[in-house]
Amino acid sequence: MNGNNDTADNLKQHTPKSVVNVAVLGAESTGKTTLCSDLAAHFKCLWVPEYMRTYLQAKWDNEQQTCTWDDLLPIAQGQTKKENELAQQAVDQNNLLFCDTSLFELMVYSNWYYSDCPRELTNAALSHHYDLILLTDIDTPWVADDLRDSPHKREEIDEHFAIQLQKYDKKFVRIGGDRYARVEQVAELLRDYSLFA
Repeated sequence: MNGNNDTADNLKQHTPKSVVNVAVLGAESTGKTTLCSDLAAHFKCLWVPEYMRTYLQAKWDNEQQTCTWDDLLPIAQGQTKKENELAQQAVDQNNLLFCDTSLFELMVYSNWYYSDCPRELTNAALSHHYDLILLTDIDTPWVADDLRDSPHKREEIDEHFAIQLQKYDKKFVRIGGDRYARVEQVAELLRDYSLFA
């Protein structure tokens, strides 16, 4: 397994108290990245791209290989590092940050594909806090790429996500519809925070 003695520290979340952080989770090809990009444009704030996609696309391009168990902790560390960096910058960008996936999603997929998850990843995923968790509906067309591999299992994976979120008492809201409708739904949810009152 990749990692070192600093793994636990590398997976700690550091979000300023003033920052409202929102995690966008969901099955493959359900519009998570599009939603984060649209929300960042709408609120004129920052968003965190999915580190796993960048990491695995480079691995595919360079080695024609897909994700393995040994990739999980480096992906988790990269995601955490990027979230922490942008969370600090978000203080000067409307105190709002949208995260395209989170360690919780990585944990769910690890257990889905490997029936196991590195202990450090599980502990970090369950300790990370988000003010709002969104679960994207399966109402967008499937779009194939180098990394996606489950076009016929989106419903099953979506249900699994909901079960896991409930299991760990992670409150979430489903977001669906077209791009405009999704942004409006999130904007309405965020009106509950004094920052956007």
